[in-house]
Amino acid sequence: MKKLPLSIQTFRDFTEENYIYVDKTKLIHDLFASGGRYYFLSRPRRFGKSLLISTLAEIFSGNKELFKGLWIYDKIEWTAHPVIHIDFSKIDFENPEKLKESIKKFLNKTAISHGVSLDEGNTYKECFVELIEKLSAKGKVVILVDEYDKPITEYMEAGKIGKAKNIRKVLKNFFGIIKGSDAFLQFVFITGVSKFSRVSIFSDLNNLRDITLSKQFAMLLGYTETELMHYFGTYIAQLADEAGMSKNQLANHIKHWYNGYSWDGENFVYNPFSILNLFAEKSFENFWFTSGTPTFLIQSIRRNKSEISEFENLAVGSYTFDSYDIENMDIAALLFQTGYLTIKEISTQGITKVKTYHLSYPNKEVRDSFLTYLLGEFSRKDMSFSSRFLKRIDELVKAGDMEGFIGEIKSLFASIPYNIFIGEREAYYHTIIYLILRLSGAEVRCEDPTNTGRIDAVLETAKKIYVMEFKVGSELEALAQIKEMKYYEKYLGKGKEIVLLGIGFDPEKRNIGNYL
Repeated sequence: MKKLPLSIQTFRDFTEENYIYVDKTKLIHDLFASGGRYYFLSRPRRFGKSLLISTLAEIFSGNKELFKGLWIYDKIEWTAHPVIHIDFSKIDFENPEKLKESIKKFLNKTAISHGVSLDEGNTYKECFVELIEKLSAKGKVVILVDEYDKPITEYMEAGKIGKAKNIRKVLKNFFGIIKGSDAFLQFVFITGVSKFSRVSIFSDLNNLRDITLSKQFAMLLGYTETELMHYFGTYIAQLADEAGMSKNQLANHIKHWYNGYSWDGENFVYNPFSILNLFAEKSFENFWFTSGTPTFLIQSIRRNKSEISEFENLAVGSYTFDSYDIENMDIAALLFQTGYLTIKEISTQGITKVKTYHLSYPNKEVRDSFLTYLLGEFSRKDMSFSSRFLKRIDELVKAGDMEGFIGEIKSLFASIPYNIFIGEREAYYHTIIYLILRLSGAEVRCEDPTNTGRIDAVLETAKKIYVMEFKVGSELEALAQIKEMKYYEKYLGKGKEIVLLGIGFDPEKRNIGNYL
């Protein structure tokens, strides 16, 4: 068995130390064959961007023998080019001046590795120009940039927007050098988590092809179903045997937990980080989610009073993907680019074929983890409390104990500090209830449409269907609305007992008043 490449981001290590390498070189070859020379690709963290950059570096360095047995081995002419490989996660960005100084040091180090020297009196931009021009004497230069946005997103996640703006200016000036050096360049590839609007970062690089949503390269990162079964078949068989399941049963379980990422709405891939950790730990856990804390996201959601239930099926236009900017942060763009939402479908309408992108959570790992985290943040409870609370809710729902179910929710509301409720009112209640229902383990639909209106929530178990309406004030009014609008008719043909549940919130007590 080949080894699992946990945290291995250097391509050379794969061939020299017998790690599993999922061969993406056919798609890399397609990059070269497509005729472009300047590319940008955005993907979430822990998705293999650094390995892709390292692979490109070895290809352009002419190291053919490292690729023996891979698709690209005999498909290209292995010409060596001088490579400038910049990883911004390894560059100091404490402040703009420190960033400039760190970039300059990195460029000088790169120059020395290629046997050239740079003028010490040059600015960081002048050093970049000089390095490109001097290296071009050895052949056309390749520029590979990994995590270009790390210096910006780090400050944004910490809520330091002013610092992020100042850092952005430095990077904008730095990347502006590239287009003017076109005559000396063979290939440019830039990756990052975020895709900031062209105006803010890459305004001078108007020849940069963004392949983030390209169908042709939708599977360039991540593991496809075919790749998972081919490269990890032995690990799947081993884990299935230990779990007492068939390979097909286990494969479906893995798919439910870790598949579902897409950038074209047609081709779906697994998260590599989660898959590798699954086989290493032999346990289904929230690996990718726990590798980063979405604090900035949660703060943005609360600040913008976002309707959380809409994240289940969020329809957006193509403009959304170009609206990621420091000054005007779009929640949908933020959730998509950081990997908490993905494209499940793309629909078109009209003569102009205007595209609508349907976003949702990729899989169980992301959905359940994110909603549990949200519940903890909105209720001011830690994750361990939320887990215990949700276990009790799950048991009560399965037992059909609505009195106990309501009692647990009332107990939760009673424990939430008073100041959190200020200015929230009905929307806040709805958010908490939605999160509890969605995480209950049962099938739930919020804002479920009928021919007469929208049902606040529908909770379906093996034997019962609960049709729920929430009102600030009277539970009588909530129940009357269900009956008057005949919300229950939609479920009459399912052969299950239908329970109509009207819930009234008492704004003075900041809790559920009564229910019927």
